[in-house]
Amino acid sequence: MSIFSTFIRVSPSVNSALEVLRDTQAKLGNAERQMSSGLRVQTVKDDATYWKISTLTHTDIGAISAVQDALGLAASTVSTASTGVSSAIDVVTEIRTKLVSAYETSVDKTKLNDEITELKQQLRSTAESATFNGVNWTVLRNGADPTAPHEIPGALIRGSNGTVTIGMLNYAGASSTTGPITSRDARYLIDDQSSGTGGYGVLTSTAFATEAGSGKNYVLLGSKNGNTSGQVEISLDANTTRGAIVDMVNTVTAMLNQLKTIGSAFGSLESRIDLQTEFAKNLSDSLTSGIGKLVDADMEQQSSKVLALQTQQQLGLQSLAIANASYNTVLQLFQNL
Repeated sequence: MSIFSTFIRVSPSVNSALEVLRDTQAKLGNAERQMSSGLRVQTVKDDATYWKISTLTHTDIGAISAVQDALGLAASTVSTASTGVSSAIDVVTEIRTKLVSAYETSVDKTKLNDEITELKQQLRSTAESATFNGVNWTVLRNGADPTAPHEIPGALIRGSNGTVTIGMLNYAGASSTTGPITSRDARYLIDDQSSGTGGYGVLTSTAFATEAGSGKNYVLLGSKNGNTSGQVEISLDANTTRGAIVDMVNTVTAMLNQLKTIGSAFGSLESRIDLQTEFAKNLSDSLTSGIGKLVDADMEQQSSKVLALQTQQQLGLQSLAIANASYNTVLQLFQNL
């Protein structure tokens, strides 16, 4: 028997040990990678289908996070506006109380008017201060469209065809800019636009006096920039008649009703924002959990697997050492012949 034939018979044991060791080391490397990353599917080659699903879902989670941020800003904006309207309701209610007390003939109407003047100044200050991050939903200024709703992103919607749309929450504007402006079109506290007469602001609109059948075009505040000719700011003096006071009270009462409508709309929007914020959080958690079920590694299982593979690796190294030693011994025997 030749040395070459013996080499052929002995060498496969070394190669076999090497193959087993290589396979064990590859599996150990993969298991350790999953342990360190926490992911069973980390790249497309691990599982193309699950990788694609997780990648798309991760982008959705990012978009939902952006929506949550927008909802947080919107919540502060709406809350600020709502607070402004609530404060305005309190002040207008106080003004009406002063006007009702003027029914009594012995009351000093001049002093009452001084108090009403202070309250009117408070109204404008309240409306102009109801601003968050430079946004004010209670004062209509030049350049704004009174019919345009105030919109805020509220939801991420992925269609069956893969397209993504953003669901919006909104506070409705006036119904139309054509035709006479009615009290229902007053969706702001104050309308300071130079292009109109203040009709889109509750406190600056003459529609309430008209609809109440008042003898004059009463308003609580004059528009800063609009055309106010023919308008009369509600006030008292010693000669104010009871009939005029009745007209003022009816006008202010109509204003209060519209202010409560606006306050209710803001309150409803606040509630929707709170609900949508909670839903977005729960949705993000659900998507994250769903991805985890697809791509996360079972850490307990992987830990056991790593220990087992490390043991196999040690055994493989020992097997390789034994096979290699046997091979070298046989070679030396034949070399000594």
